[in-house]
This record gives sequence, C-alpha cells and structure tokens, in this order.
Amino acid sequence: MKQDMIVILDLGSTENTVLARQIRDMGVYSEIHPHDITVEELKALDNVKGIILNGGENRVVDGQAVEIRPELYGLGYPMISVDYPGSACETQLQKLPDEEALRHFVFNICRAQANWNMKNFIEDQVELIRRQVGDGKVLLALSGGVDSSVVAALLIKAIGKQLVCVHVNHGLMRKNESESVIQVFRDQLHANLIYVDASERFLGKLKNVADPEQKRKIIGGEFIRVFEEEARKLEGIEFLGQGTIYPDIIESGTKTAKMVKSHHNVGGLPEDLQFKLVEPLKQLFKDEVRACGIELGLPHSMVYRQPFPGPGLGVRCLGAITRDRLEAVRESDAILREEFEKAGLDKKVWQYFTVVPDFKSVGVKNNARCFDYMVIIRAINTIDAMSASIERIDWDVLQRITERILAEVENVNRVCYDMSPKPPATIEFE
Repeated sequence: MKQDMIVILDLGSTENTVLARQIRDMGVYSEIHPHDITVEELKALDNVKGIILNGGENRVVDGQAVEIRPELYGLGYPMISVDYPGSACETQLQKLPDEEALRHFVFNICRAQANWNMKNFIEDQVELIRRQVGDGKVLLALSGGVDSSVVAALLIKAIGKQLVCVHVNHGLMRKNESESVIQVFRDQLHANLIYVDASERFLGKLKNVADPEQKRKIIGGEFIRVFEEEARKLEGIEFLGQGTIYPDIIESGTKTAKMVKSHHNVGGLPEDLQFKLVEPLKQLFKDEVRACGIELGLPHSMVYRQPFPGPGLGVRCLGAITRDRLEAVRESDAILREEFEKAGLDKKVWQYFTVVPDFKSVGVKNNARCFDYMVIIRAINTIDAMSASIERIDWDVLQRITERILAEVENVNRVCYDMSPKPPATIEFE
C-alpha cells in the first residue's frame, strides 16, 4: 500500500527533522528534499499530498537567499511556508506550527491518510527492491550493526539468495558478535553469507599505532580493501546494498547545512567498484530502523544492540593496541552489558561501554604486589548525541560490576566510573 506523503522543502531550517518526525508520528509519511527540487523530481515522488516550505537561519548560502522554483506554486499541491519571506503561499507562518495546526494542514487541507507504518513500509520497499534489482545480485557488507542487519533482513525478504553478505571480523568486535551474526543470518535466515576472519591482518596493521584518528583511518581503509578483495572473487554482482539511514545523509551535509562528520556510506566508496546502490533505509530515522528490524523478525538483542563505532574496540583500547588490553576491553564490556541487562539499565541508558587505557598502576592480588591496567566504565544518556549526561548508577549495581571485572578479567586491578558529561568530554573515550 502506497503511503501518502508530505514533502518538506529545506530552505535553511535547522528543524527539518523535527518537523518530519512530528508528521510521521501522526502516521503520515514525510520526506525532506532540497529547496531546488524540480517539477519533474517532485512529480516523480509517490502520493505527495502537500508541501511545507521550511525556512530558517541557514536560508542565506554564500550571500544568496535560497528560493524554491516559482513553477512549483502552480502544481496544485496544498502548501504552507514557515519563516520564508519570499513565499507565495496563502498560509505563511513565522515558526513551526503547533501540533493542532500541523494536524489541520496534514489531514484537513492535504487530506492525507494515516497509513505510514512499518508493515506498509516493508511491503513498499520489497516491491521497490525487486523492481530495481530484477534478476541481479546484491553485495552487502554485514557488520552486525543495527543498520546493516536490518537492511540485510529486508533484502533477504525481497530477493533471497540474490543477496550475498560479507561479514569481515577485524578482530575488534565485541564478545561473541561475529558468532551471533553467523547464527542469525546463516543459520536462521539462511542468508548467502561469506565470513572473513581478518583479525591477524588488522592487528598487524595497527601494531604500535596510538593515535585514535590514525587507527580509524587504518581500520576503515583496510576494511574497504578486504571487502574489495572478496567482491572481486564473485561474479555477476551489479548492486551494492548499504545501511545508509537518514541521519547519515543529514550529518554528511545538505545544500543549506554544513557537514557534521563524514560517513563511510555517504559518498565514501571506492569509485572502481562501480556498483549501483541499493539503500532501502535511507529515509528512516534510527528508531524507525529498529522498528523495521523487529517487524522483520530480527532478535531484540540485535536490533537494540549498543551503538558501536566502526573501528570497534580499537578506539576503546586506548593508545597502541595490545592483545592483553584488547581482551580486557572485550571481557569487561561483556560483563557490563550482562549486568546492565539484569538490572534493567539496558532499556534506560542510551550508551554504555568500557575502556582500558595504556598505562598500569600498582595493586594487590593474591596477597602479592601486581602492576596491572584499569577499566573505565562510561554510561551516558542523550537525545541527539550533541550533548550527553551521566547516568547515576545504583551503588550496588556498580559494586557488582566492579567485583566481577576484578575477579574475571585478567591483567586488571582497578575499576573507575567516568563522571564527565558532553561537553566538555565526548561520548566515546579516545
């Protein structure tokens, strides 16, 4: 069933996503498009019921105020404008409409139907994927993260064995993560899955590298090389599946907003791979991706897994990576996740993880002096990841985690709790 759509044209607002989320929360699909969309591009969108011209503080770009194409006014779509002095709309607002006014526009003026839900979204995407791919084959790098897992499940539903998944274990995964990917996708969903254990290769490249940004570049570059090598062993691959989601596109920059950070899946692919992209999640927000994963039948533990940096534990093993500290991060992280789940904190805390720095301190173990590492626990809450507050963990829970780490993790004699909010600290610990 095709969903009705309200189109938001970006004329410099910093609140496009807020508006899109409000409309989707009403059960109506909404997409954000650039201010200079053409008549042809607009008409190519399915079931457009109305348009919101969303102006704001970024409306002047390089000294020039951005405007929509005048011919859009004559297309007959219901339109309102927000903070857009150049508008020819009948209804012009100075700020975002409240819920009542927005509902009036969406349902009474645009006559949109509240038919936006995950079941309908999946049905639409399955049809679109089949139409795009035909009899071709799709290659997907399956990290085991939420986005790649959900796009894999969606592609399996749409094209089955025409999808080839490649899971690269770079040796920096969390405990049992690769095993979980294999168990879900190969054993349960019967995916066409290639598993590559490149642990030694990655750890060799990272030897004696302490700078976190350099580690990120080495891990990202090596991942692409391993993936390319596997891709070139295969025949008949025409398409590349990607778990690009809407925040990736926003953070990588729009015509009226500067880049926050680059994303490997937005314009960062090797040109000589020459695949056509299949990106069925690219208009979804993170919580919608999770809802999609649950609707597709993925395990709750996979869909709601902790946010995890692309370089994996490599950026949580501070300084030059050593095998003993990497193992300490992996084991302590597993204990933390297990205890948070027991205490119900996994549903309350946005992100939590452990870090092991590259220095030792004196302690006592088995009635003898020891010289070992410390484990630092970080647990934060955030709405937009731009700022973050520290979670106040119950003392008994912290004590239980500490006792387990000190008893079960080798080469560790101290556990600390990071009390630093963002700003001035960052969410990750690099």
